Amino acid sequence: MLRAWIAAMLLVAAPGAAGAQVFLASRPNPEFMVGPLFVRLAVTPELGVTLDVLWSLVVPPNKSGAAIAQDLYLLWPNSVGASTEGAPDPALAAYVTARGFTPIREGRLPLFAQSLYRIGEEMPPEPVKGGAPFVTFVRLGGPLGLTAPVTYVRIPWTPLLANRTWLMDLRMEVTDLVKRRTATWIEDLFWGPHYALALTFNDVRPRALFPLYFEHRDRVVRLADDPSQLVINFRDADHLKIYDVFPRTANRRLSETLDSTEEISMFLDRSEGISPQVLTVQFGYFKGLRTWAPVIIPIIFFFVGNLTMPVFMMIFRRTKREIVNRVHIGPGDAARETGVVLSREALARIVPGTTTYEDILKMGGGEPEEHEQLATPDRRTVFYRGSRIVPQRRRRFGWLATVSGWSVEQHEVEITLDRNVVADVQARVRRSPLPPTGP
Repeated sequence: MLRAWIAAMLLVAAPGAAGAQVFLASRPNPEFMVGPLFVRLAVTPELGVTLDVLWSLVVPPNKSGAAIAQDLYLLWPNSVGASTEGAPDPALAAYVTARGFTPIREGRLPLFAQSLYRIGEEMPPEPVKGGAPFVTFVRLGGPLGLTAPVTYVRIPWTPLLANRTWLMDLRMEVTDLVKRRTATWIEDLFWGPHYALALTFNDVRPRALFPLYFEHRDRVVRLADDPSQLVINFRDADHLKIYDVFPRTANRRLSETLDSTEEISMFLDRSEGISPQVLTVQFGYFKGLRTWAPVIIPIIFFFVGNLTMPVFMMIFRRTKREIVNRVHIGPGDAARETGVVLSREALARIVPGTTTYEDILKMGGGEPEEHEQLATPDRRTVFYRGSRIVPQRRRRFGWLATVSGWSVEQHEVEITLDRNVVADVQARVRRSPLPPTGP
């Protein structure tokens, strides 16, 4: 019961990274190396994840396979699934229990041998009888509390391990590798959920994994010069969108052997030693209407823009008109004037019999309208016309005032001159309300 509860809790808290971490030999200072090594991850649109670790051993020329025969061990930084038939190995659980860990799952993983040279008919991988026993465990106590689950796998010796024409294939189902990324509702609506996964090598940093590595660091099997890769295959590439790949040097291409499969790979650098090497991908699958999103979204924005622009402009013009009609900015006596409007002070300075034509021009400026009569050439009439738009204010806040309406004042001044001297002055003002459409 305790194991089931711990396993359920860890399925929620497990980190989103996996990888072939460290191979250990049964005896210290192994004389052989691992090479080539391929950590291959297959991802389906349903987010099913199958992971294969394929490798062979490089044996020194002066050694035979029988001389180095021994079981191998693999330290894995996650929990694993896809057990094959067969009873678990109680020695593995006893081994981790003796070191203060708590086993939460035991079983056997499928183990295959794959020929590199297929002659004649297709040769399927040969299953290794009994598979590879494993134990998944955690540490419950300690100052940092419960650890993430890790796995200890024993790979039984077979002569095919030392045969350079064969690759061993350890297969497992990984359920906690793909993690959903936080995205906006617009991204989820048009593009679907975003996911991230990380495939690593040489990562012995998990708290439950490092003690085993540190205890057996003299048994670590190093990488050979043979090409080794981290590989992620995404099925159904027609409905796949890759958002980001790290590192930038990773290779991205369509698979040469699998239909509709996008392949992202990274070569492992053996000069990095025990330093972790990570391949990270952010991706998403889209189906149904999301398949047409690159076409539909621009069309929607085109039609929405053309339909809403007239409405928006109508609202904008109406709002502008209301602001102009209802708000006035300026000093208390400010008004909008056109033409020439002579103030009362200016009119008071025009004195019949004294003010001359030149004085009128100085006060009014511009070129006034003039009327002359042929019968009386010494008399003429000068007209000044202008209009003022005056706000009818309600409340004032400094230079800002609310307006209940606007009125128009039509000003006309008629000045009669006799021999260039003012003889008579007539001033007329007509007021009328301005329609609410605005000035």
